[in-house]
Amino acid sequence: MDLYQFPTIRVGACDLNGQMRGKRLPGSYGAKLESGSVRMPLSSLNVDLWGADIEGSPLVFETGDADGVLLPTDRGAVPMPWLASASALVPMWMQHENGTPFAGDPRHALAAVNARYEAKGWQVMAGTELEFTLVDDRGTALAHPPHPLNGRALAGEAILSVRHIDAFDAFFTDLYAGAEAMGIPAQAAISESGIGQFEIDLIHQPLMRAADDAWLFKTLVKGIARKHGLAATFMAKPFDDDAGNGFHVHVSVVDGDGNNVFNDGGPDGTDTLRHAIGGCLAAMPASTLIFAPHLNSFTRLVPGAHAPTSAAWAYENRTAAIRVPGGAPVARRFEHRTSGGDVNPYLMLAIIAGAALEGIEAQMTPSPPITGNAYETEGLPHLAATLSEAIKLFEADPLIARILPAQLIDNMCQTKRQEMARFESIPPEIHWQTYLEAV
Repeated sequence: MDLYQFPTIRVGACDLNGQMRGKRLPGSYGAKLESGSVRMPLSSLNVDLWGADIEGSPLVFETGDADGVLLPTDRGAVPMPWLASASALVPMWMQHENGTPFAGDPRHALAAVNARYEAKGWQVMAGTELEFTLVDDRGTALAHPPHPLNGRALAGEAILSVRHIDAFDAFFTDLYAGAEAMGIPAQAAISESGIGQFEIDLIHQPLMRAADDAWLFKTLVKGIARKHGLAATFMAKPFDDDAGNGFHVHVSVVDGDGNNVFNDGGPDGTDTLRHAIGGCLAAMPASTLIFAPHLNSFTRLVPGAHAPTSAAWAYENRTAAIRVPGGAPVARRFEHRTSGGDVNPYLMLAIIAGAALEGIEAQMTPSPPITGNAYETEGLPHLAATLSEAIKLFEADPLIARILPAQLIDNMCQTKRQEMARFESIPPEIHWQTYLEAV
């Protein structure tokens, strides 16, 4: 994309919470991006939800708040169809002055996991399913959005209703056009079980591309909603009495000849599939902080709410945290169903792909697949029940330490502790004002 055609461009890298941190530049500056002329403090990728420095972080005063160098990723520039003026966004990632990757950058963490697969001659393929809720945020309390045809607030569920989707046709038409312009492969859209809740699938892509697209898609959804006088949120639980937003991912692995290493020609899948599931289950309790990174996240993780609360797997069973779907053996895969919509896509996919590889390499054998209702199955390992517990498990777990850099683990824990402390001074009924579009 020729950036000179745009009056302005944005450069942005992903922080630990999945927010975009960067700069607005004139389009003429595009020619300089590859030279490393864009610099930002390393600490800018390790700030809290409000954008404040982490108190006591070694990235700030202890080291003089040193700059890192932003370079374009291989995702390339994309248009920004939610803005009124023609602008382009260039996704970036952070390097040190000497050119080495900054370990606190979530995209570098995923790239390191991806490189381990590439060293084996394998490629991870991931398809994502992102749920979001359209809301009205104009009042002091979060409300359901007005129906586009009559202006009355939505008042009922509309599971898989085509009529409901069509009522928001103008929004979805613009959303799909924006996704096409940005090169994001948006597929089926459905009306979900929550009031004003929808889900859109992004097709299977190589791991890094899948993460890039999910990150960009969340920004696109929020921007297009604002153009239509609404707000869109990926909060795990926008309303206490309604369905939460999930972020499910389907994962398969292909070898150098393009063969699915999970395919045994039948419905069960290979030992490699079961080893991958074993790794994901072993890492799951300590991974809760990645799958549920906010206080609000834990209001979704309750029994019977279509969100897994324990580490279990099954064939064709949506109550389990990991589901092996049916269908053609050539497409054999596992679906990881734990994450809320509020996650950082890079960290979520790094943990899932990294844990799967740990399981494959150590030939971890999972417990037998469950049958029936996972919420009523006794003896299963549970996810962390609170954010505080999730932080403690995450920072001390040896399996997490083999997947993510030590600096990122430390930065994440410091960030989450600071956010917890700050939320203590904010009335719970207005926590949504912080989370609404920040996650």
